Amino acid sequence: MPPIRVLIVDDSVVTRRLLADCLGGDPDIEVAGTAATGRIALAKITQVNPDVITLDVEMPDMDGIQTLIELRKLYPRLPVIMFSSLTERGAASTIDALAHGASDYVTKPSNAGSVASALQCVRDELIPKVKALCVRRPAETPAPPEAAAAAAATVARLAPSGTRRIEVLAIGVSTGGPNALAQLIPELPASLPVPVVIVQHMPPMFTKLLADHLSGSSKLPVREAAAGEILASGHVWIAPGDHHLVVARAGGGVELRVNQAPHENSCRPSVDVLFRSVAEVYGEHALAIVLTGMGQDGLIGATWIKERRGTVLVQDEASSVVWGMPGYVARAGLADRVLPLDAIARTIVGMTGARRPPSDVGDARAVVGAR
Repeated sequence: MPPIRVLIVDDSVVTRRLLADCLGGDPDIEVAGTAATGRIALAKITQVNPDVITLDVEMPDMDGIQTLIELRKLYPRLPVIMFSSLTERGAASTIDALAHGASDYVTKPSNAGSVASALQCVRDELIPKVKALCVRRPAETPAPPEAAAAAAATVARLAPSGTRRIEVLAIGVSTGGPNALAQLIPELPASLPVPVVIVQHMPPMFTKLLADHLSGSSKLPVREAAAGEILASGHVWIAPGDHHLVVARAGGGVELRVNQAPHENSCRPSVDVLFRSVAEVYGEHALAIVLTGMGQDGLIGATWIKERRGTVLVQDEASSVVWGMPGYVARAGLADRVLPLDAIARTIVGMTGARRPPSDVGDARAVVGAR
């Protein structure tokens, strides 16, 4: 298989060299070209024919957002990884870029200590994302037959449909997640009768800005989770960056707790950590959903959900940016249903018994259509 061709776009000579050294050292990747500005990058795409682009957020003349907007008009499906600073401004620009169609992002190393350390930081984060986003696959691939068969057998062992009340919705997501959540959450009605807890793999600052962005386009209030908050129906909480999120019984209700226990699956927050706590607290009344993402975070947690007779849904491969996390759950036979992203909201509504006025449905479609 030919190497993955990457176009590096950054106004810093040092950063372009660092990225070129990082990517060029991998035998599966070829640096097809570099560009110092967005305008040069747009002109170079037809010349170097890249499989993926790394795009600096902050550039003079034509910044990363402007470049991305123009790029998406011509190349709507070309993977673009934003390269941003780990600052509030960089985080805000990254969330904006994801809303405009960026595939993923990588943060610039801070306090790395040396060029070698900085190179290793970028290599560890960037290369797996480049490879994951450039997997060659058919436009639409059904769930693996063995996963479908196992899931069908699992569903057959469940109680008849409609007898199990859903009391919480837990969502795990990673690569491609901000865009997936931006489609899913605005489609949920204000009448949703359960609380929603989410783990999205993101660093500090990014998660709060993501919550604010989602809250502004949704009928449900969305905010970054804080310790001690009591879960309430029709509210959405996102795990804070660099903290695990769990739920726990407290008096007559359920409260949120956060901690900085060791990483799991190289992640903090971790989907497995959240799902385990949800399984323990809610048992068969839990609905867990695994959306697009790299790796297998959520697999063990989904096992806990199923062992306690909860329900697990996963996003299908065709609509996922990366079918890693949902794919592992599906292949393990833990998914009750494998669904395209645009079918998940209405499935949630049906399973939770939420009342959805006709105007609510129209509004949700308008929000999605505007993106």
